[in-house]
Amino acid sequence: MKIVIPVDNNSMDTTVCISFGRAPYFLIYETETEEKSFINNSAAASQGGAGIKAAQSIVDSGAEAIITPRCGENAAEVIKAAGIIMYRTINNSIQDNLQALKEGRLTLLDEIHAGFHQRGGNS
Repeated sequence: MKIVIPVDNNSMDTTVCISFGRAPYFLIYETETEEKSFINNSAAASQGGAGIKAAQSIVDSGAEAIITPRCGENAAEVIKAAGIIMYRTINNSIQDNLQALKEGRLTLLDEIHAGFHQRGGNS
């Protein structure tokens, strides 16, 4: 299964990024082969719609699951429409989350926030 984790740097020593849409990189991890790669999240610098753009790049990567601490509703709609499973992180360690996935200890991310849109003074 190909999974994606938003991360702070393009290294396995980095941490899970708390922001999905504004994460600098995404770790692409293949559970069967343990193959790892990183993609630059070009949506991170977007003025608006970063979550949707990031979600589309995840869909385009062929991911089957995402492990993330949170996700905005616009991005979640794109991800769910593609049939990608969203798991909630257990902490900010990549290795801990990969191990938890392998052991079936991750729970589904079912609390989706409204997003952090900077329109009209709303945050």
